[in-house]
Amino acid sequence: MAEAAEAVVETHGLSKRYRGGQLAVDSLDLSVPSGSVFGFLGPNGSGKTTTIRMLLGLIEPTGGTAHLLGEPMPRAANRVLPQVGALIEGPALYDFLSGRDNLIRYDAADPTADPRTRRTRVAEALDRVGLSAAGAKKAKAYSLGMKQRLGLAAALLQPRRLLVLDEPTNGLDPQGMREIRSLVRELADDGITVFLSSHLLDEIEQVCSHTAVMSRGKLITQGTVAEMSAGARGRLVVTTPDTAEAVPVLKEHGVMDVSVTADRVTGELPAAEPPDLADVNAALVRADVRVRAFGLERASLEDVFVALTGEGFDVAG
Repeated sequence: MAEAAEAVVETHGLSKRYRGGQLAVDSLDLSVPSGSVFGFLGPNGSGKTTTIRMLLGLIEPTGGTAHLLGEPMPRAANRVLPQVGALIEGPALYDFLSGRDNLIRYDAADPTADPRTRRTRVAEALDRVGLSAAGAKKAKAYSLGMKQRLGLAAALLQPRRLLVLDEPTNGLDPQGMREIRSLVRELADDGITVFLSSHLLDEIEQVCSHTAVMSRGKLITQGTVAEMSAGARGRLVVTTPDTAEAVPVLKEHGVMDVSVTADRVTGELPAAEPPDLADVNAALVRADVRVRAFGLERASLEDVFVALTGEGFDVAG
């Protein structure tokens, strides 16, 4: 976990209970390192959007504290929010206006924006998200992916230290998802910290350096993506036509939870005193098991989530 001085987003005991008694966020302690692409991961309804709304000062927490860029929220919202770009639940666009004119409206609504340089800022924002050629086209003719990119352009009209994206690829086709992921990587390369909420595990694995896992309003764990994937042990996979003969050999060597699917035998290695894989392979050969492939299958972020929460997950949307 990042130290407080390095944290762009930091919460302590942050909670939100709605009037009906529902506890949407429960004592959240979160730390987002500067310069990271931070994946805020959890199924729909796990408390992600409620957390983001509290961070941005859109709703009041019922307990705990939240700091953005080292400042308390919502008390310091006027100082902090000009340095934060946000895209929550899709951009609000005027369909009858062009993409360029939508951005001009967004920029004109910003009291800190210099009207003399407005058109330059809009042109630069369109270029940054790859929409220069489509700037004159009406927003109603934009694809979902183009609309999301235009929303990002609006968030980037001013220099930002932090970009908060709530489900930025929701509803997009595979090409649109690739476009948004590529843009997020480019923004991170420019030194912007990106806080990205998602229910898509593969999205987090592909673009994020750090992640936190939410489930039913509670933070389950947080850390780097590499650390979290390493936290779940990989499964031993043996490909063989002799599956029936392979199973008892693996069990004799301490392999647990052995299962057979077609010509694959998989099993979990014990955490304490795992067997030497070379010895297991040699034992299979001695038992006349024809081994066509043998090795550990890397644990995915999905494996980590299921291991931590016992819940299934929407892997690809």
